[in-house]
Amino acid sequence: MQDMTETEPRPESAESAPPPPGEPAAATPERRFSTLVGLIGAMGVVVIIGLIWQSWSTSEGEQRAAQDEHEQLATRVEALARTSEQTHRDADGLRARLDDAAKVNQSLREQLLGLGERARLVEDAVANLADKHLSGHDAMMLNEAETLLALGAERYTLFRDAQATIDAYRLADTALASVDDAAFSTVRQSISGEIEALAALRGADTAAALAALAALRGTAAQLPPPARELGTDDPGASRWARLLGQFVRIRRGDAAAAVMQRHDIALARQLYMLDLRDAEAAVLARDEARFHAALDDAQTLLRNDFDAGAAPVAAARSAIEKLAPAALAPAPPAELGLALKELRNLRATHALHQPAQGAAAVTPAEGGK
Repeated sequence: MQDMTETEPRPESAESAPPPPGEPAAATPERRFSTLVGLIGAMGVVVIIGLIWQSWSTSEGEQRAAQDEHEQLATRVEALARTSEQTHRDADGLRARLDDAAKVNQSLREQLLGLGERARLVEDAVANLADKHLSGHDAMMLNEAETLLALGAERYTLFRDAQATIDAYRLADTALASVDDAAFSTVRQSISGEIEALAALRGADTAAALAALAALRGTAAQLPPPARELGTDDPGASRWARLLGQFVRIRRGDAAAAVMQRHDIALARQLYMLDLRDAEAAVLARDEARFHAALDDAQTLLRNDFDAGAAPVAAARSAIEKLAPAALAPAPPAELGLALKELRNLRATHALHQPAQGAAAVTPAEGGK
């Protein structure tokens, strides 16, 4: 371009040279046009150069941005590759653990199958032992129930003790409740009926009767002697006769002995207490005849050998009269003993069936041999 700029002005210089003398000055506009064209060309060259520079700078920036982006992508790809490798390693580790767990589970499954087989064998053995135990247990409970029923019945027969009989019957019912054979449930119903019949008996309260008799024995020392023993038999006797009568008394025949026995207050108190003791023994033995006889003897002593008008004597006689109507031995109920008979009949029936069942079980076994 410099060459062009340097070569082009040469004609202009030739043209721009002053015209020789004698030529006209018409070539001046042409020189201006050529100058303008040169300026436009120079400007176009400048513009082209600017465009080229701008394009080059733009492409250089884009290349740098692309290179940076490429580097970032490469970094990300490397990170993803490392993550993928770590994931693969973790997956391999998990796969190995799963394989180990599968092997352990297989081993445990085999052990459980073995334990299940052993448990089944143990259950069979326990079932066989349970059958034998139940048969022995039932026999023991039936023996206990039969013994308690027999003891309860004999207790009431001998002593008329309804409460002790009821307690024995309840124990027998508890023993029968543990028997697995349902055939003995009817015996429990019979026991319940007998318990109700015994509870309906209106027997005397032995504890209250014994307490009342003990209270009477405690007041025996407070019973006063008859009033006639304090002085002479003749209220009109002289003072000397009454004084001597305290030391010497003259009686004739059996009358004198009866008077001495009747008015011996110490002996009377001892006899009274012995009658009360006899009444207590009769209460414990449930002997109504002996009980009433002892109370009658005590009443006779209170009436003849003590001051009947004294308050302690009247209170003792009233207490004895309250004890007299007590029913120590009420008649046994009609149901007594029915449960025991029913139990024995059922046991005899079962004893007859068991040998037959044993023979039936042995016959097929012999046939198989």
